[in-house]
Amino acid sequence: MFQVALTGLLTGLALIIAVGAQNAFLLRQGIRGEQVLPIVLTCLVSDVVAITAGVAGLGVVLERWPSVLPVAQVLGGLYLIAFGLHAAMRAWRPTALDTGEGTTLTPGRAVLLTLALTWLNPHFYLDAVLMLGTVANSFGDDRWWFVSGTLVASVLWFFGLGFGARLLRGVFSRPSAWRVLDSGIAVFMGVLGVGLLAH
Repeated sequence: MFQVALTGLLTGLALIIAVGAQNAFLLRQGIRGEQVLPIVLTCLVSDVVAITAGVAGLGVVLERWPSVLPVAQVLGGLYLIAFGLHAAMRAWRPTALDTGEGTTLTPGRAVLLTLALTWLNPHFYLDAVLMLGTVANSFGDDRWWFVSGTLVASVLWFFGLGFGARLLRGVFSRPSAWRVLDSGIAVFMGVLGVGLLAH
């Protein structure tokens, strides 16, 4: 159980840490110290809803049509490998994040922007619903241990990034920091993808 939860934690972190619009926005606002808590909570609730729905919904499908699992595992494995390759390409040509100043956000606008950056992103559905749902259900009855690990990853990442951003300003202003991070993500996702294909 612990190993499954740890796999969920590492998988969740690998998926969530990837530089994207949502993380860039949270990092930028965290550095500025502006509306951090509403943004963090919106990100977290979105993850809980999407991951839980993905695992439960895919679980129902697999109970009725168990032959779907091998197909989902192959597609999921290929997606993880592609995700890893994309991270490797980012590591090859890293860029620093633009965290420049801008207009002040109200709490409501911050939440709406976060919802848009999250739910209008197709990768969010691929990662949180399809990918994590597929990997979680490959663990059978232990799938909710995997989910618990992914949700812990979400809590650690969003709160850590949002409220620790000021401390990271110097680090992530350098492309080399993203190179190291993306390199680690590339290796982990590649290994996990191959493992899912071989399962």
